[in-house]
This record gives sequence, C-alpha cells and structure tokens, in this order.
Amino acid sequence: MSPARSARHADAGPDDGVAAAGPAAPDAAAQQGGDTPGPWPRGLSREASMRISDVLAALRIEFPAVTNSKLRFLEEQGLVEPVRTPAGYRQYSPADLERLRYVLREQRDRYVPLKVIGERLAALDAGDESEPVSLVVTEDGVPRSGAADARYTTAALAREARVEEQLVADLVQAGVLRPSASGHLDAWAKEVVLAAAALAEHGLEARHLRAFRSAADRQLDMVEAVVAPWRGQTSASARGRASTVAAEVGELCARLNTALVRAGVADLAP
Repeated sequence: MSPARSARHADAGPDDGVAAAGPAAPDAAAQQGGDTPGPWPRGLSREASMRISDVLAALRIEFPAVTNSKLRFLEEQGLVEPVRTPAGYRQYSPADLERLRYVLREQRDRYVPLKVIGERLAALDAGDESEPVSLVVTEDGVPRSGAADARYTTAALAREARVEEQLVADLVQAGVLRPSASGHLDAWAKEVVLAAAALAEHGLEARHLRAFRSAADRQLDMVEAVVAPWRGQTSASARGRASTVAAEVGELCARLNTALVRAGVADLAP
C-alpha cells in the first residue's frame, strides 16, 4: 500500500451508495507540489466530483459486470485511490475513472494479473512508460450514458438487433437465451442474437445452437467452482476478489474455446 493511500484510507467510511456525498477532500495531485508529474493519467481533471454510483454508471457502458465490490477491491489493491469526504464517502475524479478503465481493460483484453497491472501503473506514474489514453469522459467528468444495463423484451431486442422477432423467440424456446423471472433478456442477449442471425445465413437455426449453451453452462460450472471459496464470504474484499477471478477465468475459458475452434477450422481449409 502506498503511503498516500495508507494515510488517505486510514478511516473506513459508510456505504457510498446510501447517502449523498459531502464536499470532496483536496485533490491529491494538487498536494504534491514541486516538479513531480503526479499519477497517471495526466491531462485529465483530478477534481474528485464523482460518487461511486457515477463511476459504476460510466464503467458499465464498457464493462457491464463491474460492481461496487469490484471497485473497492481494486482500491484495496492500491490500483486506484479515491479521496474521502469528511463523512467518509469515496469520491472519484475523471483521472481515477480512466485509471479504472485501464485496469479493467488489461484484465479483460490481455488477461494481465493485478500484480503486473500494479507494476505497469507504477511505471506510468513515474513517467517510465507511456500509454495511450482512450478518453470517454467529458472534461467536467460527466459520464456518458449507455445501454449496458438494458433489459429487453423479445420484441424490443428484435428491434434493437434489427432481426425478425421470431428469431429471438426461437432462441428463447431452444434455451439459448434465458429470460429473467420478469420475462426480460439482459444486455448480453443482443450479442447472442447478432451472432445467431449471422449463423442463420449459413443455415444454422436456433435449435442447432443448443450445443453452445450447453458448453457455456459447463464452463460456467468450472468458473463457479473456482470462485466458490470467496463467494461464500460476506466481506466486500471477498466479493470483489470473486468478481475479479470469475472475470479472469471466464475470459480464459472463452479464449481457450476460441483457439480450439479456430484450430479446428484451420484443419478444414483446403
């Protein structure tokens, strides 16, 4: 844990999602003074004006599965350092938000362990490495809106994906898509429908895709077994670790499946 983080987080605060935050603590970068470049990313506002609910809303555009517990876990690992209000609430800056995006992308796209991500961030903070910043927040830190938390009816999903409603209904009937108890489909269902529509052009119908659902369920069983020791705990740290490990193992399963299919397809080429 860095000295700055240790001092800043010495006192635990209440649940950030319950009450409105008070005035933000002084900006960390402003306290450094001198010629120290300050933590990465540079060029973004370090004014802590965003509550944890604002950060989650912004991140879920790209990372639908991110949770409150995940953010707190990343904070415990020293990867992001939100300031605390006098009442103990966390507040984040646009720079903190971009830092979180970097961490989550490294995990999702490159399967990089948190320890290595921490080392890379330390190098970026010291100016020893440069990393392109993919900006998706406005200068004043207001997050854009998106459909990451969308919940679709069959008809709404068909309109969104621009396919016939019967295709979505067939995927539900085949068990490829599974509506919630309220009868709605989540945001991930759109990706399934788009892939199914493309496969349909090659003569593969919804009933042919049951094997994908079965294979995914078996992989999810493996992921669940891996994270079971943490899921049974109630602490925010344990829930955050469960979320992190589940995402990593799930992405590795998807990567392995893709590699195996591609290898098989290569053998079919003339």
